[in-house]
Amino acid sequence: MPEQKRDFYEVLGVSKTASDDEIKKAYRKKAKEYHPDLHPGDKEAEAKFKEVNEAYEVLSDADKKARYDQFGMAGVDPNFNPGGFGGGFGGGFDGMDLGDLFGSFFGGGFGGGGGARRQANGPQKGESLRVALTLTFEEAAFGCEKEISLSRSDSCPDCGGSGCAHGTSPETCPDCGGQGVVRVQRGGGSFSFVSTAPCPKCRGTGKLIKDPCPTCHGEGAVRKNKRLTVSIPAGIDDGQAVSLRGQGNAGKNGGPAGDLIVAVSVRPHPKFRRDGSTVYLTQTVSFPQAALGGLLEIDTIDGKVKWTLPPGTQTGSTFRLRGKGIPGLHNRGRGDQLVTVVIETPQRLTDAQKEALEAYAKAMGEGTSPAQKGFFDKRKKKK
Repeated sequence: MPEQKRDFYEVLGVSKTASDDEIKKAYRKKAKEYHPDLHPGDKEAEAKFKEVNEAYEVLSDADKKARYDQFGMAGVDPNFNPGGFGGGFGGGFDGMDLGDLFGSFFGGGFGGGGGARRQANGPQKGESLRVALTLTFEEAAFGCEKEISLSRSDSCPDCGGSGCAHGTSPETCPDCGGQGVVRVQRGGGSFSFVSTAPCPKCRGTGKLIKDPCPTCHGEGAVRKNKRLTVSIPAGIDDGQAVSLRGQGNAGKNGGPAGDLIVAVSVRPHPKFRRDGSTVYLTQTVSFPQAALGGLLEIDTIDGKVKWTLPPGTQTGSTFRLRGKGIPGLHNRGRGDQLVTVVIETPQRLTDAQKEALEAYAKAMGEGTSPAQKGFFDKRKKKK
């Protein structure tokens, strides 16, 4: 039996009424929790990471999410056909197919009617693939090119995807007449149901291959390992993805290949923090620098820049470096860097430094406590 997948909302830990932002935040949290870089060799964490990515791929896409909410896992199946309910709803009265009845009113494609039969053996897009890619903070900010490896099914080079040996062609299935589906009647008397099901003889393809291709054994596709170069755009953020059209698994019956989704994770930076296109930095300064002002060297993602700190700067003050943030996707300008000043209190002072601070305190009319004076006196006597 196929593995029963967990509910995608449960996987991300959100409700069905969650907003796009809530879904994105939940995905980021889960992706970081189970990221392979944090759990090397842990197969369970790897499986959960893939599960989280699969859930986000569906719930972050409005169309896929709508189909999933209505039809569950069946709605996001690559061969999904909202009209093909098979035997569950395609019944009829007195041998009449309900799909034909509703199709005459609504244009077909309902409950296993004519629309489903026409699509069963038609061109089908290949399955899309998803790979994970981890970037440094700078690579995500400025963009880069990365080489990735994957295994995918490609159209067989010997038979061109037909599945037939050279010089032969597929035959029309005699059981379904090339439709790919057959009608099955259930019940009897005045109340009988007719449903459609994939043709067991041709497995729903509508074709029979008498002389299969020796390379692909009649499948029309072969498994290959590929190395691709992916261009990562500047400004991409953690949790976003790059789509490479036509780089997924090969299609069926002449259908196009699926897509390759490259899901991006960005490693945290030891100094910088990012929110959209804005970069945040905490800058420590000494008390004299904060009081007197001075020229500082500030770290940015472009390198160090000079900044004049105004006299009397208080701890917690924030100033802005315009244009020193993250480039916007698709060349949409560039964000800023916000620098928050924190005054650093020295932990070890020389005697001269202590005397200078005592003199400053007296000049300010603050003085020092008896306990502090006693401590300083003891230090001086030991010298």
